[in-house]
Amino acid sequence: MQGGSTAARTVLDGSGLRIGIVRARFNETVTQALEQACRAALQDMGVTAQDIHTVTVPGALEVPLALQGMAESACFDALVALGCIIRGETYHFELVANESGAGVTRVGLDHHIPIANAILTVEDAQQAQARQVEKGRDAAVVAVEMARLLQSLALLPDGGDAGADRAPSGTPRP
Repeated sequence: MQGGSTAARTVLDGSGLRIGIVRARFNETVTQALEQACRAALQDMGVTAQDIHTVTVPGALEVPLALQGMAESACFDALVALGCIIRGETYHFELVANESGAGVTRVGLDHHIPIANAILTVEDAQQAQARQVEKGRDAAVVAVEMARLLQSLALLPDGGDAGADRAPSGTPRP
């Protein structure tokens, strides 16, 4: 994994998880490869093909709305955003990259659902092709890891709200 953690990865168990994928069709060769790598990694971790649901949207700016629809359905344990934004000669690249990224983050926070963001932002097609398999697989790992994390936090005393009435130092709030 380029630039990633060199720590040993924990083996993740995705069995029983339901994963939703939103894939942008713009730069479709790359986004299809992202999806194939993501699906393969999910299945390697035990997520069944029947528990992986994919929808496609025209481009990266439409990804957050589709993610929101999936989150509102309450049918998924985690979501994955797949897309590819290649820099051009105008400001449009920055606009699409910033707005799609902010939208993905907002949906996850608003709906309390993990979203693995694998919308690539690259300088050229060669960079996209060099990253498409690795980033697709990484997105699968993030989705499973974060779904399991949120499940474990929900098992804490008080449903994960333990300490909510305490200040950061651990002392009771006034």
